[in-house]
Amino acid sequence: MVLSDGPVGVRGTSWDERDWGANSPSPTALAASWDPDLVEQVGALLGAEARRKDVDVLLAPTVNLHRTPYGGRHFECLSEDPCLTARIGIAYVSGVQRQGVGATVKHYVANDSETERMTYEAIVDEQTLHEIYLRPFEDIIAAAEPWLVMAAYNAVNGPTMTENALLTDPLHERWAFDGVVVSDWNAVRTTARSARADIDLAMPGPATRWAGGRLVAAVRAGEVGDDVIDAKLRRLLRLAERVGALKTVPVGPHVGDVPAAGSLLPRAAAAGAVLVRNDGVLPLATDRLRRVAVLGPGAEHIRVQGGGSAWVSPPYVVSPLDGLAAALGDDIDVVTSVGAVIDCRLRPFTAAQATDPVDESPGLRVRLRDEEGTVFRDEHRDSSRLLWMQDPDVADIAEVEATCVFTAPDDGEYRLGFAGAGDAVASLDDEEFFSGPVVASSDNHLAALLAPREVIRPVSLRAGEQVRLSVRLAPGGMSRQIAMLTIGALPHRRTDDEEIAHAASLAAASDVAVVVVGTTEQIESEGFDRDSLALPGRQDDLVRAVSAANPRTIVVVNSGAPVELPWLDEVAAVLLAWFPGQEAGHALADVLIGTVEPGGRMPTSWPHRGDDGPVLSSSPDDGRLVYAEGLHIGYRGWLRAGVEPALPFGFGLGYTTWRFDDLSVADTTDGGLSARVVLTNTGARTGAEIVQLYLSRPDSAVERPQRWLAGFARVTAGRGERAVVEIEVARHRFAHWSVDEHDWAWEPGTFDVHVGSSVSTTPLRRSWDIA
Repeated sequence: MVLSDGPVGVRGTSWDERDWGANSPSPTALAASWDPDLVEQVGALLGAEARRKDVDVLLAPTVNLHRTPYGGRHFECLSEDPCLTARIGIAYVSGVQRQGVGATVKHYVANDSETERMTYEAIVDEQTLHEIYLRPFEDIIAAAEPWLVMAAYNAVNGPTMTENALLTDPLHERWAFDGVVVSDWNAVRTTARSARADIDLAMPGPATRWAGGRLVAAVRAGEVGDDVIDAKLRRLLRLAERVGALKTVPVGPHVGDVPAAGSLLPRAAAAGAVLVRNDGVLPLATDRLRRVAVLGPGAEHIRVQGGGSAWVSPPYVVSPLDGLAAALGDDIDVVTSVGAVIDCRLRPFTAAQATDPVDESPGLRVRLRDEEGTVFRDEHRDSSRLLWMQDPDVADIAEVEATCVFTAPDDGEYRLGFAGAGDAVASLDDEEFFSGPVVASSDNHLAALLAPREVIRPVSLRAGEQVRLSVRLAPGGMSRQIAMLTIGALPHRRTDDEEIAHAASLAAASDVAVVVVGTTEQIESEGFDRDSLALPGRQDDLVRAVSAANPRTIVVVNSGAPVELPWLDEVAAVLLAWFPGQEAGHALADVLIGTVEPGGRMPTSWPHRGDDGPVLSSSPDDGRLVYAEGLHIGYRGWLRAGVEPALPFGFGLGYTTWRFDDLSVADTTDGGLSARVVLTNTGARTGAEIVQLYLSRPDSAVERPQRWLAGFARVTAGRGERAVVEIEVARHRFAHWSVDEHDWAWEPGTFDVHVGSSVSTTPLRRSWDIA
């Protein structure tokens, strides 16, 4: 059985760009859609992609919560709320598994920090653990029956998760989970203790230090019972049967009605885009436009996914510049400038810049040599960013040789070179310009991969002039399981002041300016947490300069997690695009010109400033990360503090307006609640609203948040139309975890039901009694 990383695509068994995978919007964008039906379609697409690539198990979704905005893997998680996370996670798992592909719900549990991520101990009180952090796992297992759960690296209240009793109870005993528990990569550290703790599959496989002969010896010594081994094998065989691995012919997709990526992915990106400010400039009236400025570091090079193991190589990426130019047509002039340089690192060559000297096609020639100097792989590569990890040949790589012919597009000085770690020799037109060791930039493998050391050589060229760049690298500084090399060029740039002034001048001469700002791989990635929420470089200065030059300035925020927006109230419109996937530019154009409405609502609260949030710490103290805030993460913490964030949970604007008219509540047969909500579209066009239902318990005898999300529904209505929506709230949503009974319990009395468009805007309220 083949396991592959997700959740934004199916990478397959290699990091080779030729083995591409459809790249969906980031999990924060999917959760921002608040649309389980759409997310299930995305899951089905990824399941079909897995089948296309002969992958049996997708290592997704990540359902850890946004405990703090500083979390480095924030973009890969869904939201700060267990109810929203569970609903979106259920849809994702259901979509993937109806293709006959196993989904893996991860990382179990309290794996909410990247700092010391493999070793820290999360200290979480019992009520908080069950009501907040275990709750999404519980709900997803009950409703979607995932085929795998991944045990995390960290410890919780003592034992590391691969040896923790939480794998037995509640996972297997209370929840009756019948799937496979797989470890995070290299998270298993013992033989007998991990075996007794219900770990079924230790990865990476198939050979592991803890299993094999050690496990046989532990069984023979009576440290691990035969019945324990039988149970593991039974679960592994059940997984094999589910994915079709026990048949001579693969099971294949269960259904064939998967939307094409080219139609589904732009719709998904637009559905998750959150409009957080609009003074009337959007949607753009295209009949009044003659010139549009598309500015900022993301205009031509938008980030479509976060860094780390979830990375996938998309078949293409539509930039905001290309998407808007295509949508606006030839009659509207589209101009661009980077405005603010945020990534001064070596950029891989584009297809127009580099040519393979052997077959003269766009790309480069790569040869891999073993210890004897024998070439065992000689191949054309499309990308000059090369990485071998989890590759069957990586341990045999003694030298990587990469060669291409660079063609200068214009007259000027170019800075060509390479990035990597190891002993290197580099030359231009057979003239050596570097020979020696290049030390890895960090002991952290992920950090070293994202920010490798660079060696640069300036060279003056005329337009059309060509130069041959060749690099030979003996990988070093990292384990023999990883080899990487990038060859490319540093982008030409003006000074910071000149870049901003040039962008502002283009904005002043345009009818509207679109500024795309965001983060970098060195800021948002698996492997480390953030230390600031400020946009890198001088992007804030760029926004203010462009807005001063053109009051019709629209800012598009290209980040997977919260960033500070100090100019939020100073510009005409602000749209959060998250990491939108390969169809970024088309989705953005559809939203800006009004072909579709921005469908997103905030899946997590965004602070005004980084130090405003209720939970700031993602760094363990002496190896322990204490969840001192208890139940009060995200909007729960903001409510308790009595402070309004910059962007509250559930908030988002559309292209119409709504009035919430009436709320009635009634009992359901299972002891839950049915809410009937009446609302009216009071705007000028058809639109959609997310009707959100929150519960509260005044004067509760147990610790509770001031308010918690219990249900939601999407409703669509035409101009002036009245809409009616019903939201079912299961009895379980009223429960609290009793530390005395170590089980769910219900407090008799009156609950308040709040309904509205966000956690801070709930105009409808009713009371409901529970016995």
